[in-house]
Amino acid sequence: MSQTVVQVAPLGFPWVTADPFLFCVHHLDAYPEGNEKLGPAASLAGRDIGQDFAGKDGWRMYHGDVVPGFPGHPHRGFETVTIVRRGLIDHSDSLGAAARFGGGDVQWLTAGAGIVHSEMFPLLKREEPNPVELFQIWLNLPSTDKMAPPHFSMSWSEQIPRVREVDAQGRAAEITIVAGALGNHRALSPPPRSWASRPDSDVAIWTIDLEPGASCTLPRAESPRAGRVLYFFRGDVLRVDDHVQRGAAAMVVRSDRDVRLEAGAERCEVLMLQGRPIGEPVAQHGPFVMNRRDELVKAFEDYQRTRFGGWPWPSDAPVHPREEGRFARHADGRIERPNT
Repeated sequence: MSQTVVQVAPLGFPWVTADPFLFCVHHLDAYPEGNEKLGPAASLAGRDIGQDFAGKDGWRMYHGDVVPGFPGHPHRGFETVTIVRRGLIDHSDSLGAAARFGGGDVQWLTAGAGIVHSEMFPLLKREEPNPVELFQIWLNLPSTDKMAPPHFSMSWSEQIPRVREVDAQGRAAEITIVAGALGNHRALSPPPRSWASRPDSDVAIWTIDLEPGASCTLPRAESPRAGRVLYFFRGDVLRVDDHVQRGAAAMVVRSDRDVRLEAGAERCEVLMLQGRPIGEPVAQHGPFVMNRRDELVKAFEDYQRTRFGGWPWPSDAPVHPREEGRFARHADGRIERPNT
């Protein structure tokens, strides 16, 4: 029995998470060349357009019918943290905010009292493939913040702290800090009403990249109540202290001790989710996450009545012009770009 790894489970779809997280999805799609409409330059025959999750030919249309992605849909009562590793997302929402982000950028969206947003994957390259890889993590909100005003924020890749260590043999390990802190390196501030914004929540979201044979040590959590799960999603063998993991898995590890990771003969990648549990009842139905069933009923009624402020875009699946770069336009009209 391992002294550090207390539970091991296979990676399904989506990945199972622990309070305060609701779930995590790892999207990895080998989209082909794009066409003039920013969709795939390929036949869509045999696909369940609008509900395509099959992964035919290595990619999916999801709910889009021209550009892959998720047209406008509502949320209430939680947050989404979207880490785009490859490819781009075109975001639009009912606040009037919009963005194009990718290549290591992170979007943090507090749905709170209610928001409608779309997430489309424009295929800009016309003469080469357009792979898309991202994590979307659902982070719960406590009852006191479930009806907080919705909030949209961006963390550009250039701003996100990364800690890189190279051993005597030249093998590198890099930790990207999306949330939380590692030593003197602290992530950008989460939204103001996020569970992660509470100092005692000990929320940490890190991605860990180990070259073959490289190692690193994850320091113990600050809170004795924090849970910690390692999602080993790429590589052949990963040693976690005294546990040897062969192949992809979710590993619940003790958070009250330092944890040493060491890659095998292949490069290894890990997502770490850590946080103190909220410890409240969870009532979820589709895009709404509340504490009680009557609150879910109210969420559906409110959405049907108000559409959470309406939809200020000409279509359910808006995409930005091909020539547009990475940007964010906030609800107040402020334009934000990387390095500005």
